[in-house]
Amino acid sequence: MTADGVRLGCAGWSLPREHWPAFGAQGTHLMRYATRLPAVEINTSFYRPHRPETYRKWADSVPATFRFCVKVPKQITHAARLVDSEALLETFLAQCGALGERLDCLLVQLPPSLPYDAEVARAFFGHLRAQYAGNIALEPRHASWQAAETLLVEQRIARVAADPPPVAHWDEPGGWSGLRYYRLHGSPRLYFSAYEPAWLEALARRLETALADGAQVWCIFDNTAGGAATGNALDLLERMGE
Repeated sequence: MTADGVRLGCAGWSLPREHWPAFGAQGTHLMRYATRLPAVEINTSFYRPHRPETYRKWADSVPATFRFCVKVPKQITHAARLVDSEALLETFLAQCGALGERLDCLLVQLPPSLPYDAEVARAFFGHLRAQYAGNIALEPRHASWQAAETLLVEQRIARVAADPPPVAHWDEPGGWSGLRYYRLHGSPRLYFSAYEPAWLEALARRLETALADGAQVWCIFDNTAGGAATGNALDLLERMGE
């Protein structure tokens, strides 16, 4: 973590060439990434499964304090839409569980077309919680999920603070307050735009406030399409007192 305790990183550990001097020179991209940044969000799990051996190799290649967040597969969130996904969920947890103590969080990102269904949500998160006790961050993108706050608090699930927000005010965290998960996609051009220094300075103060409230804090830059995420993460790291 940073000196302040924020699990700060990017959505993936690809290192743009212009930032190579800021990282260790030896090892895989993940090993080099982990010489400076204390956490990462694994997004490839959303698109395809990884063997437990792969997760174990990743865990063994980073420092003991490094932490992973793993994105739940789209088969569960987008294809099954959380319904009757118990077997898929159990398979996924068996795979990413090989990260061991370095697995800190799961990210559940929902499609914009998926409205809140209290019965479906309670069944899904109840099943997930029965098997996984760690941090869970939910990124809904349909306004009806504003009605899920009570359920999220009960199940200890944080609603992602996203930029740009898919719904008004969802650039601030919600749900369970014990975890604050900031997910920054780039603005105004989604996935491409870099954040300006003044914006990052304001973000640093927001993260410090979240820490002062006693929350666990994650901050992930997902503006990776043009390589801006790495530079923004390094900038914020310095502002937080690396």
